[in-house]
Amino acid sequence: MARQHSHPFIPYRPDRRPGAEMVARGREFFEHMDRRRSVRFFSDEPVPRECVELAVRTANTAPSGAHQQPWTFVVIGDPQTKRRVREAAEVEERENYEGGRLTPEWREALAPLETGSDKGYLEVAPWLVVCFAEKYGVRPDGTRVKHYYVNESVGIACGFFIAALHAMGLSTLTHTPNPMAFLTRICGRPANERPYILFPVGYAALDAEVPDLTRKPLDRVMVEVSGA
Repeated sequence: MARQHSHPFIPYRPDRRPGAEMVARGREFFEHMDRRRSVRFFSDEPVPRECVELAVRTANTAPSGAHQQPWTFVVIGDPQTKRRVREAAEVEERENYEGGRLTPEWREALAPLETGSDKGYLEVAPWLVVCFAEKYGVRPDGTRVKHYYVNESVGIACGFFIAALHAMGLSTLTHTPNPMAFLTRICGRPANERPYILFPVGYAALDAEVPDLTRKPLDRVMVEVSGA
């Protein structure tokens, strides 16, 4: 029976695959993503801008509240701007690590990562990408448009962005210096946007190291509920 719509709809017919193929493809994707790690040691080897564009295009396919796509990805390749970002980030990070902002519990949680206030990788990585979350939209006449589920929507988009980079053989890090208002100033973004995540993007350095961590097993992150 034909459905009646008051707005444009188009057919959607995603591929259907045999069960065994679905499992195989799912396992392959899991194993690929399970090799992904956050990287703090980058190569300065150039990365084509198109790779960054494709990652942002991928992020832009993410679902969002009311399809408002409340995100902006700012791409930085200029060395002077990257230096400004690094210097401003380190001001905040020194306050965190040396100035006492971090609580003892937070320090204990971070200890296995051996992070500190030096963010030299922000200059080494060929690209910095800052995702900004749009707290509300702005119409051409200047009036506001309410956005829905902004944090959830932008978080999903950032996950797509990370997955796209990993698929291309690139590395990144979800860097969230706190506070991040300096990114609004450096990137020249409007008042309706707030910095969400700063991503350095590039190849992992040939001698890169990552903490020897393990992920939670399936039985700690998935629970099945049966009917009564």
